[in-house]
Amino acid sequence: MTDRQASRAPSSSRAAPAHLTHVELVWREKQIEHWIRFGRDVEERILDRRRRILSFPVGAVFAFVRWAANDFGTVVSRIDIVRAVGAHEPYQTLPFVRPGGDILLKVNGWPSVESVLILIDAIEALGIDPADAAPDYWRHVHNRLAVADTPRRYTREQHRAWLLRRRAAP
Repeated sequence: MTDRQASRAPSSSRAAPAHLTHVELVWREKQIEHWIRFGRDVEERILDRRRRILSFPVGAVFAFVRWAANDFGTVVSRIDIVRAVGAHEPYQTLPFVRPGGDILLKVNGWPSVESVLILIDAIEALGIDPADAAPDYWRHVHNRLAVADTPRRYTREQHRAWLLRRRAAP
């Protein structure tokens, strides 16, 4: 068992999540590539050498990147930042994500995807896991990119405010 598998193995001190969001990842070199850019999965199931399923607990935020090409070049370049939802929460459907999730950000096209990847790198450079960033920030990025505007960078102050707001919520 690897360290990564051991960190996902259920322990007696914590109950297994009641509801999981499953993301199917596919990797066919230079044809179709799906991967998770960030997020904390709790379970991994390998289907075959090109496909696996990662599962995320309720409330987990993850970035799902999809890329595909044909003989003429790239046909899909997309990133979605999604919050895994509980059993009775409303959600949006998304290909390869079951049952779906709360989509915080959805962008298509390589220039926009690259912009999001740069913002993710900047958050990590602050020493913050992008999965812990304020969901409102990802909505802000989505809205700014949708109108071809430049999103603000995430700051430590914004992150601190988010953590305090989350702690104060009932």
